[in-house]
Amino acid sequence: MLEILLLCGALLAPQASSSEAEHLRLPAVIGDRMVLQRDQKVALWGWDRPGQEVSIRPGWLDAGLKTRAGQDGRFQVLVKTPGAGGPYSIEIRGSSARTLSDVLIGEVWICSGQSNMEWPLERSEPGYDEVGEHALDSKIRLFQVERRHSATPLPDCAGTWSDCSKDAAASFSAIGYFFARDLVRELDVPIGLIGTYWGGTLAEAWTSREALLRFGEFDEELKVVERFRTDPDGVAEELAQQERGWWKAMVELEGERAADWVRPEFDDTSWKVLRVPGRWDGGELGAFDGSAWFRRTVRLPAAWQGSELRLTLGPIDDLDQTWFNGEPVGRHARLDSWQTPRDYTVPGRLVRAGDNQITVRVIDTGGHGGIYGEAEQLQLVLTSEQASVPVSLAGDWHYRKGAEAASFPPRPSGPRMHANAVTALYNGMLAPLIPYGIRGAIWYQGESNRGRPRQYARLFPALIQDWREGFGQGDFPFYYAQIAPYRYDRDTGQAALLREAQARTLSVSNTGMAVTMDVGNPQDIHPRDKQTVGHRLALWALFGTYGRISEAPSGPLFKHFEVEGDALRLHFQGVGSGLVARGGELSEFLLAGEDRIFHPARAVIEGGTILVRSDAVPKPVAARYGFDAAAEPNLFNQEGLPASSFRTDDWDDL
Repeated sequence: MLEILLLCGALLAPQASSSEAEHLRLPAVIGDRMVLQRDQKVALWGWDRPGQEVSIRPGWLDAGLKTRAGQDGRFQVLVKTPGAGGPYSIEIRGSSARTLSDVLIGEVWICSGQSNMEWPLERSEPGYDEVGEHALDSKIRLFQVERRHSATPLPDCAGTWSDCSKDAAASFSAIGYFFARDLVRELDVPIGLIGTYWGGTLAEAWTSREALLRFGEFDEELKVVERFRTDPDGVAEELAQQERGWWKAMVELEGERAADWVRPEFDDTSWKVLRVPGRWDGGELGAFDGSAWFRRTVRLPAAWQGSELRLTLGPIDDLDQTWFNGEPVGRHARLDSWQTPRDYTVPGRLVRAGDNQITVRVIDTGGHGGIYGEAEQLQLVLTSEQASVPVSLAGDWHYRKGAEAASFPPRPSGPRMHANAVTALYNGMLAPLIPYGIRGAIWYQGESNRGRPRQYARLFPALIQDWREGFGQGDFPFYYAQIAPYRYDRDTGQAALLREAQARTLSVSNTGMAVTMDVGNPQDIHPRDKQTVGHRLALWALFGTYGRISEAPSGPLFKHFEVEGDALRLHFQGVGSGLVARGGELSEFLLAGEDRIFHPARAVIEGGTILVRSDAVPKPVAARYGFDAAAEPNLFNQEGLPASSFRTDDWDDL
């Protein structure tokens, strides 16, 4: 029997007003080429005139379904889907008509998290070229949610479903792609991936207001977000006033020198040279926070003289002022501008044939800095001719240091809404997807919460439960990657504790964790091997969701220990066919006595256990393994799955 559900009340996301719903409109996630979850009652919804009758006829049904839009303009039906197959069409008729084409029925998974989930196939290893067009399966469909943060849950997002062509796959999550590829090979059904991720983001940004209210420690931040919801204009003006004052002080900080350095005739040959684009990861700018001045002379053709130009520089971390032939043409003065591509208009009166001078003052307020986008983002092009050949600005620029950040005026302290504000990404990038039918979610995040591992031990399970409550589709599978080894600055054990918090989350029902201790890069927070991570997440799905694997695809997980004289015997689950040391003797084991001072230890495998001892610790009471931010230990099971880092003590308890 088909069930039809008319929803006239409010859902999680705010509904379109009657003025917005004057004709039939569907959310972005419901469109051509979409994948609907098989063998499930899936929601199809949209907006129309209040009271408007809406009929929906899926191609796999003999008869259509009817409902009416509520007073808020929203309509919704639940439709039973068949087994995997397609393509189908879906006819929707209200005040206007819409036919959705090339709809597949299969398995739908959300891919979410921060930059390691966002990392695209074209930059992974193997990547875009190695995978090859022949490997991009026609059964995979991709939906990329456009980045957006919000103080309130949004009813819709921007994005479109696409085939898994090379162009679409190249910019999509590499982990998501490899996960889907493995599922297609094993299940031979269509796979739909919904990519909703944002690099450098916090777990609390992906969590709803209702869930965070239960914590207590987010209350002040929630009050700030509430101000943006109830009085956005007033809050915006308060912050704008503070930022105008701050920016004025910043300009005055180097006013006299700037007047000289932006002149086209200024001689910058004594300045150093740096390849642009690129982050300040090395050299004298590597650890520098402050302003840096960049100059480049660009030769333009005679035909361009007097013509308006478009100057693009890609994203700049954090702020910039930009001049063309000594006159300002653009700036980004907001402190949350570091991911915003620069796109400025150069008036024709400034443009001359031959040499022209571009000057950019880059202001880095902390962390990385630089003009860091892709080379093709840096260019000059005529605005009047779409087909004009752009002039590249990538390459060597002259630069010199300016003022150090220590001399900057105090940053504005007023309220601000940004990607890492609590609830911001749940509201902007997850709520618009609810209640789309899904099978489950895969997740890679945690690096940004590293400084608060104890809180994460409670927050991450709460996020999982929050998503499950939001979608209202039961305790759907939630599989996640543990953060990989990386040498964080000034880490005092937080990374290892964060991994421990992630491992503890396995106590939440229907979860699985892909350990990445062997595929990290201590020098790069974005290790390139995303195929292994996607494969291990797929193993969890094939075990826990699809029953294609008889045993959990886990590496060794510490269970308990026993004291045996001058040694500790460690017991594990996830042993599989047996424990092995990859590449020599076991490494990264430590022992401590009652003084709580850890010393390097020798470890040997004995059956399904490990015996650990150290001459420096005659009476051991605790052991640790791989318990360092950048540790790359070598304990595996025979199936090739690595052990998670662990400790036997609770001296710095979560």
